[in-house]
Amino acid sequence: MLQQMYPFWAAIVANLTAQLLKPVIRYIRTREWDWHMALESGGFPSSHTSTVAALTLAVGITDNFSSTLFAVTLMFSLIVAYDAANVRYYAGQNIRITQQLIKDIQILTQTRLDDPIYLTKVKEVLGHKWIEVFGGILLGLIIAGLMYFIR
Repeated sequence: MLQQMYPFWAAIVANLTAQLLKPVIRYIRTREWDWHMALESGGFPSSHTSTVAALTLAVGITDNFSSTLFAVTLMFSLIVAYDAANVRYYAGQNIRITQQLIKDIQILTQTRLDDPIYLTKVKEVLGHKWIEVFGGILLGLIIAGLMYFIR
């Protein structure tokens, strides 16, 4: 089973490993456990990029690095990595700016904006910094490489 579905399982293991590493890395940096990070997006390493990097390497190994399928997975991986570090990251920045503007307007105008839309809790960390993306890529490549040798 593992041999037939090696690209799929490499991607799954890379994703789960990245998600489980997030609270551990946070603990190393802050000395505080936050197990919720294992279920959230954002943080180091990027699980999106670890997943697609593992998938791409596994497809290259199994189907040849000159195959059409490898080309498709490589392009897919580049899009995911770009999206994680740019589109999703800046969407999170826009959320942060918008929330600060709402606070500033309330303070400056002495007006309480109590419409439910202004009270909606929105996650600010949607994407990744480039270092988090590169960490995810490296992790994905390591996982796919290790799984290739143990399959």
